[in-house]
Amino acid sequence: MAEAEGISSATPTEEMNGAGNLMDFLDEPLPDVGTYEDFHTIDWLREKSRDTDRHRKITNRSKESIWEFVKSLLDAWSGWVVMLLIGLLSGTLAGVIDLAVDWMTDLKEGVCLSAFWYSHEQCCWTSNETTFADRDKCPQWQKWAELMTGHTEGAGAYVLNYFLYVLWALFFSFLAVSLVRVFAPYACGSGIPEIKTILSGFIIRGYLGKWTLLIKTVTLVLAVSSGLSLGKEGPLVHVACCCGNLFCSLFSKYSKNEGKRREVLSAAAAAGVSVAFGAPIGGVLFSLEEVSYYFPLKTLWRSFFAALVAAFTLRSINPFGNNRLVLFYVEYHTPWYMAELVPFILLGVFGGLWGTLFIRGNIAWCRRRKTTQLGKYPVLEVIVVTGITAILAFPNPYTRRSTSELISELFNDCGALESSQLCDYINNPNMSRPEDDIPDRPAGPGVYMALWQLALALIFKIVITIFTFGMKIPSGLFIPSMAVGAIAGRIVGIAVEQMAYHHHDWIIFKNWCRPGADCVTPGLYAMVGAAACLGGVTRMTVSLVVIMFELTGGLEYIVPLMAAAVTSKWVADAFGKEGIYEAHIRLNGYPYLDQDEFTHRTLATDVMRPRRNEPPLSVLTQDSTTVEDVETLIKETDYNGFPVVVSRESERLIGFVQRRDLILAIKNARQKQDGVVSNSVVYFTEDAPQLPASNPQPLKLRRILNLSPFTVTDHTPMETVVDIFRKLGLRQCLVTRSGRLLGIITKKDVLRHMAQMMNQDPESIMFN
Repeated sequence: MAEAEGISSATPTEEMNGAGNLMDFLDEPLPDVGTYEDFHTIDWLREKSRDTDRHRKITNRSKESIWEFVKSLLDAWSGWVVMLLIGLLSGTLAGVIDLAVDWMTDLKEGVCLSAFWYSHEQCCWTSNETTFADRDKCPQWQKWAELMTGHTEGAGAYVLNYFLYVLWALFFSFLAVSLVRVFAPYACGSGIPEIKTILSGFIIRGYLGKWTLLIKTVTLVLAVSSGLSLGKEGPLVHVACCCGNLFCSLFSKYSKNEGKRREVLSAAAAAGVSVAFGAPIGGVLFSLEEVSYYFPLKTLWRSFFAALVAAFTLRSINPFGNNRLVLFYVEYHTPWYMAELVPFILLGVFGGLWGTLFIRGNIAWCRRRKTTQLGKYPVLEVIVVTGITAILAFPNPYTRRSTSELISELFNDCGALESSQLCDYINNPNMSRPEDDIPDRPAGPGVYMALWQLALALIFKIVITIFTFGMKIPSGLFIPSMAVGAIAGRIVGIAVEQMAYHHHDWIIFKNWCRPGADCVTPGLYAMVGAAACLGGVTRMTVSLVVIMFELTGGLEYIVPLMAAAVTSKWVADAFGKEGIYEAHIRLNGYPYLDQDEFTHRTLATDVMRPRRNEPPLSVLTQDSTTVEDVETLIKETDYNGFPVVVSRESERLIGFVQRRDLILAIKNARQKQDGVVSNSVVYFTEDAPQLPASNPQPLKLRRILNLSPFTVTDHTPMETVVDIFRKLGLRQCLVTRSGRLLGIITKKDVLRHMAQMMNQDPESIMFN
């Protein structure tokens, strides 16, 4: 504060030209200085250092009085309070979404007469006339045809039910896409690619706003209820991150620091997966493995707490009425055998191939949507895809029901009380066994019928999901991917089970499958297939296995799940390293630096701007630039900041100043200071020289100057530069030789160079 002290003992010369405190107005922090424009990258180093300064001030003040000490305690606890609020709100929203989806999905087929807000299952629970054998039928629940015409059977009733099913589906999807278009365009899609980009330090204003939260919650219910091939799991991560952003605004510690805000959002993503799958530990690992960029140990603990609170809240709501957090919770009673690793690994191969097919097909379709007329008619696209989905889905009982119910049925083990077609085995009349240990039996006609329907459902799901993901409605990918894998797995499981029953004397079955024993669990194959397909699409490994075993509650099946997950990742990686989220990040041109190795032998001088034949670098000098010069430079260029040098001749580097800070500082100075005119000199030095009274009022902007910008020499290998950008989260880095400024490398330059090295279009990186 040397300058401030200089004000009180001002020299006559200073009083003469009125410099003093006018020149030092920036010693008081300016509102919005240090903030960022939309679609720009944050400077992690600057955010970290600002938080350290803030923390130091609070610690020093806490020794001054009891009140300051209490304030410091509140500041320390604010992180945990935010986590508690995120967990409570995201758990509540997930419970409400689950209940609403359940009701609206059943509304397409019929209505509960005793209470129209009850779903089919709830309606029959409350009925006294329901028998266990016909638990899906009760007088209170009526299909639309029965309600309107009084007939339950016959072609007329079938056609009317079919027509109303399609009509409801079209109504739900039209409402969803209209709400997204009118009120919150950011509420569409899964949200995970954008959240990965935001967590890496990118600013997308409004993406996590209040309107997005509200519209995404409502339209997610509508989109899932319409019967489209999409899930709610990915969008629930977006919803939880919106909750995190909402509560960040209550505490200045998070609202004024973009780096701290991202720590909260990482924990919110964990809470989102926790309520999506009922897997708190899986959620924390998902945030760490899949979405987070910067994940300190403190964030790990807080993510764990947020995921715990969210899961506890959802469990209290109990949306599925089974005291579980998910619809497809299962328990198996049979161990698996070593020989079964072969079909498990084959399912892993299938998952990897499906992942590759899906990513390539979906990206090609999304690119077509972006570059052709198709992208101009999002409402029509949603209506057409919904219409096709509903028309093809209704005749097949496995595609008519909600995808979560389908997965639940495929995961289930056939007990003695199961009424599903998949459990239509031929029973031995002499059999007397405990109910949970039924021996392998020959398949009955219902099983063969179910296999045909499942095969058709598999082809349908594979094709329709490619066209559904990426439309202008909330659409998750986890559930459709798991459905594809679960169908394939169940088909393989039944095939292995029947082979073991009919050929138990074969050498592969001889050692472990005796006649009359319960050897093969087809539901386990469905679970392994689901994990393999989800892994193939997203390239998750550790978090995927943990989510799957939290779903099933069976530690015994970790090895089959690991084998399938690793195989699917290897197979998918053989065709391309990118998962679906990374592919969408690249398609949208977001500035995301992934964690892959950079192996090319290029130098900083090859990437820096200006290149040969380009105009020289735009710089400011420390004591000879006027306000008019600065304003002209800002008007004529669109750079995010400018290096400050001693003079244009020496090019010795002093520091770096952000464009936004310059604009705000000059605007503020013009409003608050009478003497600042266009030919006032801007000083970035410690002390401004004493000027004659005839000179215009100078403007001192040293406060907004970053005196320690990150620099590398022109011969630094790009491998090192990429590593620095990735690990320190830089926005830009200056290139010098012997202290002289040569050029600048921005994050965009690094990404474009990496794209060029991989023979991709460097112009696809749109943002900085």
